[in-house]
Amino acid sequence: MSFLVLENIKKSFGQTQVVKDFDMSIEKGEFVSFLGPSGCGKTTVLRMIAGFETPSGGRISINGKDQSRLKTSQRNIGMVFQAYALFPNMNVFDNVAFGLKVAGKPKAEIEARVKEMLSLIRLDHLADRYPYQLSGGQQQRVALARALAPKPQVLLLDEPLSALDAKIRVSLREEIRQIQSQLGITTVFVTHDQEEALSISDRIVVMNAGRADQIGTPSEIYNHPATRFVASFVGTLNMIEATVADPAANTVNVGDNVVRLRESVGALRAGDKLSIALRPEAGSLSENAKGDTSLTGKVVSSHFLGSVIRTKIDVGGNRISFDMFNAPDAVIPQAGETVTLRFNASDFLIVRD
Repeated sequence: MSFLVLENIKKSFGQTQVVKDFDMSIEKGEFVSFLGPSGCGKTTVLRMIAGFETPSGGRISINGKDQSRLKTSQRNIGMVFQAYALFPNMNVFDNVAFGLKVAGKPKAEIEARVKEMLSLIRLDHLADRYPYQLSGGQQQRVALARALAPKPQVLLLDEPLSALDAKIRVSLREEIRQIQSQLGITTVFVTHDQEEALSISDRIVVMNAGRADQIGTPSEIYNHPATRFVASFVGTLNMIEATVADPAANTVNVGDNVVRLRESVGALRAGDKLSIALRPEAGSLSENAKGDTSLTGKVVSSHFLGSVIRTKIDVGGNRISFDMFNAPDAVIPQAGETVTLRFNASDFLIVRD
């Protein structure tokens, strides 16, 4: 039986429906990320789980218990916000202890639990510091410890890393995932950063205009996008306009190139237009590359990005980017040069609306 279940959830503010027919079941101990652009409804779903917003329709249950009539304080949920929300007049120890004190826990139990949490986030030595004396990363770790101290049944994180610089974000997201795995707590993480979601999630919910466009593992979301929105939002993807050449052979024309697809073109006929997609890392310029199909075009530009060289070529009016790893002897394609990009037919995705 799933631990956290959202059934046909809806939410409207006045005449505006911001969450539409949202369904999802989350297993105990699972780490699920809600990924999408601003305004897609991901934070609203999180706030409904927490009890800060009331659904306009549908049902939310945790461990088999309907949450609709419960206040936020009755749901046993820990929440970490983007802006830390630490109490400025309390030191680190008292911030972490706050929820335990509100719950009326004995002093000895509070002290033991707070010490355990501070050890978990590796800030034992800063127990007497105040929030203004901490870095942003340290403040967010304290906020995480405060949320975990009362032993919540669900942990909710609302873009907790967006206010931090890039290096701190990477290290802290890894730390959050490690702590979550260690405690085995069911976690919902909201982010607009695809790299964050792909790197730490068991499953990802890609949200678009109040709906879940796709729910799947990071690999499924990246390699097999279900909709045009998911394909364009997650990762870098070349969107290529093609024309069906032979439906029976699943071949299409891209400029002067004829390429074969593994995926069926379905009911399309010769001459029909369709969109296909290709990841930048799929192709290779090497003549020794193992690929069963290719595209030939002219180099538009090449950019040295450190570990990667990103080149754009024009193929029948389509600008196609491809990435190659840097090496000391790497030959960077030059603008105006004609090149052939080799790849496998299975690398192509037919993008459906």
